[in-house]
Amino acid sequence: MTEFGDAAARVRAGADAAVEAAGLVALLDDDEVIDLLDGDVPFWPGLTDMTGGGYYRHAWPAARNARLGIPGFAFTDGPRGVVVGNATCFPVAMARAAAFDVALEEEIGRVIGLEARAVGATYFGGVCVNLLRHPAWGRAQETYGEDPHLLGEMGAALTRGVQEHVLACVKHFACNSMENARFTVDVVADERALHEVYLPHFKRVVDEGVASVMSSYNSLNGEWAGQSRLLLTEVLRDEWGFDGFVITYFIFGLRDPIASVWAGLDVEMPFAQQRAIALRAALAAGELTRREIDVPATRVVATLLRFADRVTASSPSVSVLAAPEHRALARRAAEESIVLLTNRDGFLPVTRARRVAVLGRLAAVPNLGDGGSSAVHPPEVVTPLDGIRAVYPDADVVHADTDTSVAAGADLVVVVVGYTKADEGEYIESTNADLFTLFPPVDDPRVGREAPVPPLPPAPPALDLAADEATMATGGDRRSLRLSDADEGLIEAACGANPRTVVAVMGGSAVVMPWIDGPSATLLLWYPGMEGGHALAGILDGTVAPSGRLPFAIPATESDLVHFDPDATTETYDLFHGQWYLDRTGVPAAFTFGSGLSTTTFALDDDVHVTQDHRAVGVHVRNTGTRTGTAVVQVYGSYLTSGYERPAARLVGFARIDLEPGRGGRVAVPVDLSMLDVRVDGRMHREPGTVRLRVAFDATDPGVVTEVSA
Repeated sequence: MTEFGDAAARVRAGADAAVEAAGLVALLDDDEVIDLLDGDVPFWPGLTDMTGGGYYRHAWPAARNARLGIPGFAFTDGPRGVVVGNATCFPVAMARAAAFDVALEEEIGRVIGLEARAVGATYFGGVCVNLLRHPAWGRAQETYGEDPHLLGEMGAALTRGVQEHVLACVKHFACNSMENARFTVDVVADERALHEVYLPHFKRVVDEGVASVMSSYNSLNGEWAGQSRLLLTEVLRDEWGFDGFVITYFIFGLRDPIASVWAGLDVEMPFAQQRAIALRAALAAGELTRREIDVPATRVVATLLRFADRVTASSPSVSVLAAPEHRALARRAAEESIVLLTNRDGFLPVTRARRVAVLGRLAAVPNLGDGGSSAVHPPEVVTPLDGIRAVYPDADVVHADTDTSVAAGADLVVVVVGYTKADEGEYIESTNADLFTLFPPVDDPRVGREAPVPPLPPAPPALDLAADEATMATGGDRRSLRLSDADEGLIEAACGANPRTVVAVMGGSAVVMPWIDGPSATLLLWYPGMEGGHALAGILDGTVAPSGRLPFAIPATESDLVHFDPDATTETYDLFHGQWYLDRTGVPAAFTFGSGLSTTTFALDDDVHVTQDHRAVGVHVRNTGTRTGTAVVQVYGSYLTSGYERPAARLVGFARIDLEPGRGGRVAVPVDLSMLDVRVDGRMHREPGTVRLRVAFDATDPGVVTEVSA
C-alpha cells in the first residue's frame, strides 16, 4: 500500500484528515508541493489538445503524486451531463429548476456521478448556482434561476447525488452573472447584497459538504475573484467553515499566481500554466515560504483523503453511459421541466389527431444548448418531430421550416421556435489582449510546447466530433429577450393559418412574448436533453400532465427589468432583480416567478400548520379538476414590519404533490427562514418580529397565510 493509502485507512478509522494530509505534504520536496497546486498537463500541449476537442474526449488530471500514491483528481464538466464521451444528456439545469423537484435532481446527480466515474473522471465541475440576475445572461441555462433558495436546494441535491461517486465542485464563486464581459467586469456589491442575495446558495451547497469550489473570472469590488481573500478565506473558510479546496476558473481565472496563494486559492486549472513558473521563482526569491505553499497543498490532500473511497474506486464499465434507465430519467426530467404558460379554453391535451403540422427549423434537429464547456454528446437525440411522430403513430405528421400552408386543416399545429448555441451560451471568443499575457512562454521546459505530457485518465471510446463540436461555440449574452423576427413572424403566420396552434419555445431563460395571445397554447420546452421530443409529445397528447413552474419571472417588456449591459466594465448588484424588482416597482410580470399551468386545477385549504421549530409548513391540497396532476406548493416569507429594506416576499420553501382528480392530500413543505436573515455588522442577523408565511402556487398568488414569531 502507498503512503496515501495508509493515511486514507487511518482517516477511515477516525484520524483527522487535515493532520494526515499535513504529514504527507511534509514528505514532499518543494517541486512536488508546487505540482499539487496546478493541473498536471503542461499548458501548451494541453491547450492544443483541449481546443481540438480534448475537453470532450478525456478527463483533465491535477494534483497527482505517484511517489506517495496521491491520486489527485480528474476533472470533467457539466451540468446537463458528463461532457466526456457519449453520456446521458439531461435537460439543462434551468429546465430542471422548473421541476422544483430536489429528489429528481439528486437522482440525476447519482447518474452523472456514475457516468463521470465510467469515463475516468473523479471530479465533476458542474454544480452551477450563479444567480440569474438578468435573463439575457448567456449561461443562464446552466444555473437554477433567479431565487437564492431554489438555487441552493437544487445545487445541494445535485451535490448529494454526484458525491456518491465522485467529488463535486460548486461554481462560479461569486457574482458571475454576465458572459461577454466576464473577463473584465468589476461587480460592485455591498455586504447586504452579497450575503442576502448572491452568496446564500453557495453557503447552502457548502453546508451540504461539497468537496470543492471554483472561483469566477470577474472581479468583485475591485479584486479578481480568484485572488479575493474576502471570498476565498474570510467568507468561505473563516465564516462558513469550508474544508475542501478551491480551483480557478479555467485558463484565465488566475491573474496573480502569488497573491492567489495568499488569498486562499488552492489549484490553478486545468493546466500547469502560471504557477508552475511563478511559484518556483517566488519560493527561490523568498517571496513565498514553504509553509505558505504547504497550506493549499494540505487542503487538497486532506479533501482527497476524505473522499479516498471515491477517487480510488474502480471505474464502472462505459456501458453505463446513456443506459436505458438513465435515458428514462432524462425523459422524466424533461417531462417535469416543461412549463405550460397558456392553454386557451383547455386546448391541450390533444389526445387524438388525424393530421399534425410541425413548423420551425428547430423541430427536426438536435438542440441541446450551449456549445461550450457544458456541451454533452449523447449517442442520439429525440427531436420534437421524432416525439410527435411517435405519439401520434396513425396521424399524417408533416413538417416544414417556414411554409405555413401545411397548417391548413390540421388538428394540431406545433410551432417550435427559440434559440441555439449560436445565440446564447458560454462566451469563448475574446479580443482582449491582456488575457494572452497570462499564457506562459512557448519554450518553457515545464509548460511549453515540447514539455512532456503525463499519462491521461483512461478515455471512453473515441468520440466522433463534427468540426463545430470539437471547437466550442462562440455563445455569449443575448442582446434581446425577444425571439428573432423570423420566429415571431412564423408564429403569427401559423396562428393566422390555423387557430389550433401550440408554440414550443426552446431556450435557456426568459423570453418576452408580445405574440402570446395568438396561439391556443404556449409552453417553454427549454433545451430539453436527449429525450426532450418524447417529453413534449407526452404533454401534447396528455399522457404527461404539465407540472413545470417558472424559476424566474418573465417580464412584459425588457425595460421592466434591472439594467443589463453585456459590455459593461462595471455593474452594481443590489438587493433587487427579477420578481423582487418587479414587486418593488409595482410592474406586473407577464408570468410571475413560480407560475405555470396544469391541465387540471388545485386549491389550498386554510388549515396551515407550522412546526414548532419553524422548519416545515403543512397544508392540505386538493385537485379540483378532472385530470391527474402535480401541484407545486410554494411558501413565501415576509416581515409584517421591518427596519430593513427588503424584497416584498422571498421563497423559503417548496414541495410537489401528485393528486388524482377530486382527491386531496397533505404536504409538508420544508422551509428555511434563514432566507429572511439580514447582514448586519459582519454577520447574519435574524430580525425579531412577526413573519408572514404565505402558502401559494406562485410568487403573487394570495394563497393562504399564517404568521410566526422570528
